[in-house]
Amino acid sequence: MKSLNRVSFLVVAVLLLVGCSKQASETTGWNYNDSKWGGFEVSPNTEQITGPGLVFIEGGSFQMGRVADDTRYQWNNVQHTVTISSFYMDEVEVTNLAYREYIYWLNRAYGSEYPEYVRNAYPDTNAWREKLRYANPMVDYYFQSPNFNDYPVVGVTWEQASAYCIWRSNRVNEKIAIDAGILPLDFTDLRAESAFQTDVYFAGRYRGETKREMDNLDPAAGGEPRRVNKADGIFLPNYRLPTEAEWEYAALGLVGATSDGRILEHRVYPWNGQSTRSAEKDYYGQFLANFKRSRGDNMGIAGDLNDGSVYTCPVRWFFPNDYGLYNMAGNVSEWCMDVYRKQTQPLDGEDVNPFRGNVYKTYTVVDEEILINDTTGGIVYRNIDDDLNRRNYRQADNINFLDGDYSSLIYDPNTSSSIRSWASNSDSEEEVDEGAAEMLANQDSVSNMMYRRSDGNQAGITSMINNKVRVVKGGSWNDRIYWMQPATRRYYDQDKSTSWIGFRCAMDRLGAQRFEK
Repeated sequence: MKSLNRVSFLVVAVLLLVGCSKQASETTGWNYNDSKWGGFEVSPNTEQITGPGLVFIEGGSFQMGRVADDTRYQWNNVQHTVTISSFYMDEVEVTNLAYREYIYWLNRAYGSEYPEYVRNAYPDTNAWREKLRYANPMVDYYFQSPNFNDYPVVGVTWEQASAYCIWRSNRVNEKIAIDAGILPLDFTDLRAESAFQTDVYFAGRYRGETKREMDNLDPAAGGEPRRVNKADGIFLPNYRLPTEAEWEYAALGLVGATSDGRILEHRVYPWNGQSTRSAEKDYYGQFLANFKRSRGDNMGIAGDLNDGSVYTCPVRWFFPNDYGLYNMAGNVSEWCMDVYRKQTQPLDGEDVNPFRGNVYKTYTVVDEEILINDTTGGIVYRNIDDDLNRRNYRQADNINFLDGDYSSLIYDPNTSSSIRSWASNSDSEEEVDEGAAEMLANQDSVSNMMYRRSDGNQAGITSMINNKVRVVKGGSWNDRIYWMQPATRRYYDQDKSTSWIGFRCAMDRLGAQRFEK
C-alpha cells in the first residue's frame, strides 16, 4: 500500500500532455474527445494518486466502540458494527516543521496587509504552562527550535487544524498544476488575493497567472481554451480532519488481523496482544507507545527508561500499526472532525461512515457572481436553503439531528403537545411537512434541549456539551494506558488548545475501494 506514496505527480503532467484518446460511447456510439462529434470529453485519469504524507487505508466493517474496562462508567462506547469507506490518512502527526512551513507561507501572503490573520494561526506555546510546573524550555523552544522539528505540533485548536488542512490542500494542488504546466513557478510576489485556491479556481474566480490551459473540444467555444475542471481528474480532494469512526478504524489496523473474511483478534490497542511492551525477540520488553505509566512516572528511571520521553516524542519513534500509521496510541491525542455527543449508536446514527457535524453549504452569489472574501481571497460560503420537499435532509445544519432538535423531543416546549402523537394523528404528509416547517422556525429556542434543566430554569446555566466541542481520540504523553485504546473518546472546545492535543490529516478516496497490489 505504501508504494502508492512513490507515485510521481509528473504522471499527471504526462496524462495532461498526451491528451484524451478518441473512444466511442457505449450508449450512443458517438466519439468521445472529438470536436467533430460534439466534443464531449472523457478523462483518462481514472486512478487517484496518493497525496504527500498520506497512507491508503482500505475500508471495511468493524466493531466500533467497546473498551476493555469502562473505568469512568460513562457507557460512552457502545459497541456497534459500522462500515468505513476507504480513505487516506497521514502516516504521522502534523509536525512542528510542517506547521512552521504553513506559518511562513501565511506570513508571505498575508503578513504585510493582514498580520492578524497570521497571528491567529500561530499555535499557543503557552499551552505548556501549568501553575506548579517548570515548562519554560517548552514554551520558548518547542515550536521554533530545530531540535523539535519532527515532534508533533501542539497548542493548535480544532479551528486552526481545519484551516491548516485547507491550506495544505491548496498547496498540494498548486504543485500538481505547476508540474502539469498549468501554472507558472513564480512566487516572487505572493499575495493573498492571487494565491491559488482550488475551489476558487474551479469557480472561475482565480486571479493569479496561468501558464497553460486545456484544449476546449466544444465546437461552440470557437477554439478558446478552458481551465481544468473536476471532470479532468487532475486535482486531489481536500485534506481534512478524519471523522471519529475513520480515526478509530485506522488506529486499530485490523487489516493485519484478518483471514478469510474473519477478524482473528479484536484488538484493544493498535497492536496485537494486551501488553504495552513488545514481544518481538529483538525488541522484547520495549514500550510500544508514549504515555504516562503512573503518577509521576512519565519515562521511567535513569538507565532504564521506558518510553524515553517526558513530554512528546518524534512522530516516528515507535513501531507503526498494520496500516503503517505511527503513534495512533500515545504521544498526542488528536482532533477529529465530529461534534461530540454521548455515543448512542446504533440507535441514532448511520451504519456507513457515521459522522455528526454536517452543515451543508453552497456558494454565496451576488449579482450572478460568486462572492470572494477580500481578506483571504477565498469563496464566501453560506448555509443552503432549507428544503422541506427532500426526504434525506430538510435543513442545512444537521448537527443536532436526533440529539437536541425537535426530532429528539417527546414534547414540543412551545405547545406542550406530544410531537409523536401529533405526527401519528396527522392526516397527510403535507400536514406533517407544515408542522415540521413551523418547528424548524423555532429551532433556536430548543437547541440542545437534552442538556437543559428539567425545571426550565436556564438562567446562568450552560452545558459543557454543545455544538462547539469536538471529538478527541487517542491517548497522549500525559495519559494513562486506558486512553491508549482507540475506542476511548473525549471532547474539547474547538477554539481552545492544550499541550496534549495535536492532529493529522485525512483525505477521501475516490473510485475503487481496493488498492490492487
